Amino acid sequence: MTKIKILLSSSPKLLSDVIRRLLEDQPDMQIIGEVSDPLQLLITTQDAFADAVIITPVKSNGIPRICNQLLVEHPLLKIITLDTDSDSAFYYRLNHKRLKFQAPSGFAILSILRGDSIPPVD
Repeated sequence: MTKIKILLSSSPKLLSDVIRRLLEDQPDMQIIGEVSDPLQLLITTQDAFADAVIITPVKSNGIPRICNQLLVEHPLLKIITLDTDSDSAFYYRLNHKRLKFQAPSGFAILSILRGDSIPPVD
């Protein structure tokens, strides 16, 4: 079975630990690294051949520039950003409309990563 390779870029530590535990319990997913610096995220995504990136926390002031840069360099990448200010998540794919999820559940995040049907969008 090919595992979904996920790169984490998250803080604070408590949120990072929650996300890590959710993903580590999935037999079809593998955390391939964790970085906190945006430049390091760009480099690590390239070097690790990540399938998905989860970025936290993100302030609710529009699309983070790093998402656009990552998607241009890695067209098949899935990006989930968690906005701790508004208790929402955003899902990004190249040439797709940004999807927002209010109060995202672990189930919704795992569904997105697996490419299952997308949960209802707010």
